[in-house]
Amino acid sequence: MKIVKAEFITGAVSRKQFPNQPLPEIAFIGRSNVGKSSLINSLVNRKKLVKTSATPGKTQMINFFNINDVWMLADLPGYGFAKVPPQVQKKWQVLIEDYLQERERLESVVLIVDIRRKPTELDLVMRDWLEDAGLDYVVVATKSDKLSQTERKQQMAKIKKEFGGDGVRTVLMYSSKNNHGRKELWNHFSNRRKKEEAQPAEE
Repeated sequence: MKIVKAEFITGAVSRKQFPNQPLPEIAFIGRSNVGKSSLINSLVNRKKLVKTSATPGKTQMINFFNINDVWMLADLPGYGFAKVPPQVQKKWQVLIEDYLQERERLESVVLIVDIRRKPTELDLVMRDWLEDAGLDYVVVATKSDKLSQTERKQQMAKIKKEFGGDGVRTVLMYSSKNNHGRKELWNHFSNRRKKEEAQPAEE
């Protein structure tokens, strides 16, 4: 997908601040320091659209980005960073759940994991939460450039077993460094959009 427009719209710390806009929305979520910001920058072909940080827990709100006036991307706070105070973690949890439960324009969720690591208990809790909520989601394993071909194959087999053992769930490999997986992820969104548009409108 050729990106001609990619701009920050707003940051929200409560549902009242969510933007009122007509575009289909894609949300990105994963544990802290999993490479979420780098993935979004790679996806939209911008180096600094989303600020990256070596400090986990840096993203403390939901940031919204307009892409080509076709999509809205939502960057959600990372979860599972132990040094964040419990009251802040609770606040983030409420914000994330409000967004995922209430956002009518939400079309798909990207659940991001580190290909080098075994999915954490929180990753699996998020998987179960998304499925219980009936939300469409794709699992993306980042940092694939940090492993050898053999290691990538081994780790992807483990991740697919955790998230897509039935063969239904889409699990993609991604490298923000060399954009491997970028085309496949955009194709997933486009195919999802076509399915939505093909569904008959409710009377």
